[in-house]
Amino acid sequence: MKQTIRNLPIGIQSFEKIRINNYVYVDKTPYIYRLVHTNVPYFLSRPRRFGKSLLLSTLKAYWEGRKDLFKGLKIEELEKDNENAWEPYPVFYLDFNTGNYKEDMALEGILEEHLVNWEEQYGLKPGIEQSLPIRFKRIIRAAKNQTGRGCVILVDEYDKAMLESMENEALLEHNKAVFKGFFSNLKSEDESIQFTFITGVTKFSKVSIFSDLNNLRDISMTSDYAGICGITEDEMRDDFIYEIENMAAEQDISEKECFARIKEKYDGYHFHQKGKGVYNPYSLLNAFSDREFGDYWFETGTPTFLVERLRKTNFDARKFTDDTLYATKKMLKDYRDDNPDIIPLLYQTGYLTLKEYHRDDDSFTLAFPNEEVKYGFLESLTPAYVGNAGAGSGKDILTLKRYIESGDLDSIRNVFIALFAGITYTSSETVFEHYFQTVIYLTFTLLGEYVYCEQHTSLGRIDCTVETRQFIYLFEFKRDDSAEKALRQIEDMHYADTYAADKRTLYKIGVNFSSETRQLDGWEVADQL
Repeated sequence: MKQTIRNLPIGIQSFEKIRINNYVYVDKTPYIYRLVHTNVPYFLSRPRRFGKSLLLSTLKAYWEGRKDLFKGLKIEELEKDNENAWEPYPVFYLDFNTGNYKEDMALEGILEEHLVNWEEQYGLKPGIEQSLPIRFKRIIRAAKNQTGRGCVILVDEYDKAMLESMENEALLEHNKAVFKGFFSNLKSEDESIQFTFITGVTKFSKVSIFSDLNNLRDISMTSDYAGICGITEDEMRDDFIYEIENMAAEQDISEKECFARIKEKYDGYHFHQKGKGVYNPYSLLNAFSDREFGDYWFETGTPTFLVERLRKTNFDARKFTDDTLYATKKMLKDYRDDNPDIIPLLYQTGYLTLKEYHRDDDSFTLAFPNEEVKYGFLESLTPAYVGNAGAGSGKDILTLKRYIESGDLDSIRNVFIALFAGITYTSSETVFEHYFQTVIYLTFTLLGEYVYCEQHTSLGRIDCTVETRQFIYLFEFKRDDSAEKALRQIEDMHYADTYAADKRTLYKIGVNFSSETRQLDGWEVADQL
């Protein structure tokens, strides 16, 4: 069958560019129709690379009256009986995606650039001697007076300046103060404003954009708008049938197998307990373009400030995969930068998502949304505990996988020696024990499909089981004890009985770690007879 290759809008955030150049577009215009006909100011939180900028670009095109760009889309039919549709309004699009907000005055520089352009557009004398908020107010009033229509305010990634300055408390507070003054106009000039839509990754509850604008409707966790960004399963099946066919052919698998793998890799985001689940659009489009199941989301940036905060708070990383992360809807919607609980921020930034809803207390169990996020995040977390764990370090996961697949016990031991030797130094015994446990957890979790951690048997629970085509490894870890005792526990608790009829070679491995020397100081192996 001849392949159909289409233009996929990878990294393209302009609705106009997508429509003019005939890129594939997932029709989100019914959401646009609902939004613009309610005349309510909105806020939407979604992770990075999730289509927020494209959504705002689409809203901009609508309010500018660009009917030509919406030809053939659902909103064209929805607006057919509306005689006031497609009338142009003055639009003020504040884009905070650009700029290095770790630098002083970077936020003011972005605002200044916008204001200068708007003052010129509406024939106003540059208000260099006036404050930024007063100049913005003057522009809004001039636009309303000159056009006779209310202004449309679109704010993209409002929180980028705060997120990038979180490690600099003085700069963070400064940026908050700048926002307080500038966006207070959105409420005081309500009579001159037709529509407001603000997006970001997080909702900082102490930033006055929300305390001053208490009329903003937060649709981040509403059922009606759960699918407004991202790609739902129905949309993928309807709009990307050619790409699924091409990908399946490239991978030599059936379309059913291809779809299942795509779902496992990129699906899983939920923003309401009954809302539609969605795929990460950036990763999905890249996968379709390459026809490979690659890892794309982390190519756009690693969550360094999140990793550092997790390490500093001694967060138990094992909670990421044992279904013990909980939060209420209120906790997840509002984030305070001085809040020691990092779970709301991990949710808002897309590293965790809603997994299970508990109606009795309006809370959720949270988990990684998919494989791409799970393994990418844990790989980012590993260097914070063991230093360099990249290729060629002697302690990288790919090297360990190869040794496990080949049954090279000496090399497996050497990798563990290198891992434990690389544990970040800390003078606190409690913290050091936490690091030790975390390194074990991260190592075995990143081995992926080979591993079963804390597997229950009829008599107990073994620390870790690793299975390959040829080998089975039963690991028991001790601290400040002995490898012999760890091995004896495997024997006494009959952990190997489950594999009595298995033809693969089975190794029982007892490991001991010394907190005094901070080294692996015991490694005992027994074969299954």
